[in-house]
Amino acid sequence: MRQEREIVARVRAARDSARAADALVRDYLPFIKAETAKFMGRPPREGHDDELGIAMFAFHEAVLAYDRSKGAFLPLASLSIRNRLIDFRRRERRHADVDSLDERRGGDELDPGRALVDELASERDEIAESDARRASREEIAEFARQLEGLGIALTDVAENCPRQRRTLEACQRALAYAREDQALLDRLVKTGKLPMSDLARGSGVDRKTLERHRRYLVALLVAYTNGYEIIRGHLCRIVSPAGGDAR
Repeated sequence: MRQEREIVARVRAARDSARAADALVRDYLPFIKAETAKFMGRPPREGHDDELGIAMFAFHEAVLAYDRSKGAFLPLASLSIRNRLIDFRRRERRHADVDSLDERRGGDELDPGRALVDELASERDEIAESDARRASREEIAEFARQLEGLGIALTDVAENCPRQRRTLEACQRALAYAREDQALLDRLVKTGKLPMSDLARGSGVDRKTLERHRRYLVALLVAYTNGYEIIRGHLCRIVSPAGGDAR
């Protein structure tokens, strides 16, 4: 009972503090690894198995979604991790099950087997997919390092994201204005601070709204002004109401 009260207190703290959230994930990494190992049938390897990173993300999602009235936290975290890993495995299988229309199976006189061109194409696809995953990890790591220099953690972006549509649209107007104001962007890069007065005046968005979502705004502007092509591809669905590219 005492242990449950302690973790509930830590989960609550983690919802308001990126540092507390990072510490909670770090302290419960053995639990996260154990849940991942249950799913994989073997211990996950850090830096090699995507499943571990997905499980860590799912654990953080459980922190944000936790409601004590619905029961203990760890069972919820366990379920969140399993559901995320199942989704990941399904996506992997869909990719693996896509066969070439010209594919030939077998390998005897009656069936010459799979065409060499299909084998090569499959290998190229796997290499390209592996390269894309590696590029994504490297870009996210660099993005995280740059945000850290501004006092922002990746968890801040999700936590600080506007929840109401009206507020989201207001932040979108501010972002659209900021991306067109090179002087404002230069000040952000030079000082690490977003000039709220200028942004509020130029975009017509209430300064209090901008202040409440400062970390979210800074993170998106960093992504849009520093060549993070992969991250921008994901963020455009957030920045544009219709899900299109807001660049």
